[in-house]
Amino acid sequence: MHILVVADGRSPITQNWIKMVAGLGWHVSLVSTFPCEAVRGAELAGILPVGFSALGGGQVSIAGGKGGWKRWLINRFRPLALTLRAFTAPLLLGRFQKQFTSIVNDLKPDAVHALRIPFEGMLAESTPAHIPLIVSIWGNDLTFHARTSPLMAAHTRRTLRRANGLLADAERDLQLARQWRFREDLPELVLPGNGGLELDALKHVLEDKGLPFLLPEGRPIFVNPRGFRPGSVHQDVFFKSLPLVLKKIPGAFFVCTAMQGQPQAERWVEDLNLGEHVLLLPYLPQEQLWRVYSRAQIYVSLSSHDGTPNTFLEALACGCFPVVGDIASLREWLDNGVNGLLVNPHDPQQAADAMIKAVVDEGLRFGALKKNYEMIQSRAEIGGVRKKYRSFVEQIVKNKI
Repeated sequence: MHILVVADGRSPITQNWIKMVAGLGWHVSLVSTFPCEAVRGAELAGILPVGFSALGGGQVSIAGGKGGWKRWLINRFRPLALTLRAFTAPLLLGRFQKQFTSIVNDLKPDAVHALRIPFEGMLAESTPAHIPLIVSIWGNDLTFHARTSPLMAAHTRRTLRRANGLLADAERDLQLARQWRFREDLPELVLPGNGGLELDALKHVLEDKGLPFLLPEGRPIFVNPRGFRPGSVHQDVFFKSLPLVLKKIPGAFFVCTAMQGQPQAERWVEDLNLGEHVLLLPYLPQEQLWRVYSRAQIYVSLSSHDGTPNTFLEALACGCFPVVGDIASLREWLDNGVNGLLVNPHDPQQAADAMIKAVVDEGLRFGALKKNYEMIQSRAEIGGVRKKYRSFVEQIVKNKI
């Protein structure tokens, strides 16, 4: 089997997905929508910087302080940049689609798999009709990006009409996709967006507790790894909730990754007098992030629309108790008050109350530990994901759906 993956080749999520697919013994080619180095397990077939991705460095370079003045401008004016991209990038798709079609005709893969709709799925929409197209959708593909301009909406519909099979990390997104013109009679499947977790590798990493920064001993540690995602993850609400938590738990300590060097985060820390209680970190390599999870007690993500964040799955696998926004995708994983706490992501007081409860109620926290790990084993372990993906792709390719 030869699969052509269309994705951001820099992304750890893409790299983990390719590892999962390559583990089947299949031939994997990659068309990356961002400039990237070779990805282990895949043949790099081309770089097509659709959606102005040639200017981007993504969250990795934003948080790390790299990317130069162009990246700084985009980060500083991100909402405006997203709006401009939504109106202009679809107009430029045609040129990249011609290049993509040429690559596909040369490679002759058994199937093409785009790992999200904007702009990878929109690019792969031009896949020749005799080659099956599989599309993965993410939490904000349909709830946010598809609604940012009429052209984005039109291309989202076209991508879903062209798709022969659909993957999502939440059942909610499959339901939404049908509203956006995905055919109900075609194959669909819910799988973790990162291709699954290697739990044995995770355990091996956690045996080494070393970190290049200090975390306090004997204090409740909360971790917020979501960085800045305007419009979906409400970091303003998170920071406003912290003084409320500290009134009840003065020793609380908050680790915020992918926020170092972010002027807004630094202002919140200063204005709310949180300097002794908050550690702003850059984007962390996955293994370091896992070690932070293993030292923390509580995972916090105040999102108002999302799929199933990979950070959420990884945090649960490492033993963190989740306090998260009350959204449909996470209700598929959590029974509120049993193995996590769901809150209004716009309400600082409710978020604070949940964080306090998660620390004070040790019975709740420890009772969730075994349940959540078993849930990750059954639904998100890479071996099980690999088997389901194999059956899904083989069904589509065999039947030329």
